[in-house]
Amino acid sequence: MKKTLLFSFLLFSVFSHSQEPVKIEGNAQGTTYHITYFDPKNRNLQPEIDTLLRQFDLSVSTYIPNSIISKINSNQKNVTVDKYFIACFKKAKEVWKNTNGAFDPTVYPLVNAWGFGPGKKQKIEQAKIDSILQFVGFDLIELKGNKILKKDPRVALDFNAFAQGYSVDVVAEFLNSKKIHNYIVEIGGEVYAHGKKPNGEHWKVGIEQPYDNKETENPYNVIANLENLAIATSGNYRRFFVENGVKYAHHIDPKTGYPTKNNLLSASIFSKQCIASDANATGVLVMGLEKAKQFLKLHSELQAYLIYSDENGNFQIYTTEGLNAILEKTK
Repeated sequence: MKKTLLFSFLLFSVFSHSQEPVKIEGNAQGTTYHITYFDPKNRNLQPEIDTLLRQFDLSVSTYIPNSIISKINSNQKNVTVDKYFIACFKKAKEVWKNTNGAFDPTVYPLVNAWGFGPGKKQKIEQAKIDSILQFVGFDLIELKGNKILKKDPRVALDFNAFAQGYSVDVVAEFLNSKKIHNYIVEIGGEVYAHGKKPNGEHWKVGIEQPYDNKETENPYNVIANLENLAIATSGNYRRFFVENGVKYAHHIDPKTGYPTKNNLLSASIFSKQCIASDANATGVLVMGLEKAKQFLKLHSELQAYLIYSDENGNFQIYTTEGLNAILEKTK
């Protein structure tokens, strides 16, 4: 699954004297998770959450050979998809249409060719890219009931650009079912926060400065106060490689077959569902700044905090108006 920690949430030590938080953390989807919740019964729900995340991986992780998505990609017969796969597929189709193809999970063969997936990096030549592009396109695959139909057997899916966000929603739904109303869920940097802390404080999330950094956390650019809101960030500063002096980031443009090259460095999208934030963050980053601005004007259900580089190489910010009330500057 997605592997990058593009930002992390901030948990402060001051909590209500009447109730202590339950904090759990672990590993899932090739990354880590951190969950904090306030439960009057003080239950440890980690075993159930771990089971839930394992089931999720068995549906949509391309890193598990016997997952549903891996079976579909390898054209195994009579594969039946489950509720997790269906939710991912339907959201992907919606965002693919809305972004005019900037977000497209059929880029998986290209992701592998460039060395950003489970497959071994290939030698990149224009002829290679052109041959792969023939079977890249979300119009080449469809969902019929609980079965997947391909117009070309070489079509392969990659939900990693947004499935992690959806896993956050899945855990949030589980906590809701347990009558837990105040919590924050973070998986691999994607976050959903519900309610508030018992002392009335909002949950706080930091958005990083987009410095190239594969290993450690960057300083925060801004802090967001969350309540019943999801945030996901896509950026070009975590997963990349440099070859012959050229930087190649892991976001692939489905139209060109090459890693995106524009001045947009980081796209943080806020919405009511983390799956929507995650998928649209990827689409926005691929679009680039100017197209992203036009896209966001048409989609008021999304709020965005975009960090881009100006002609002098300095960081600049574009923010949609709906975020003004929840953002605070770092000290």
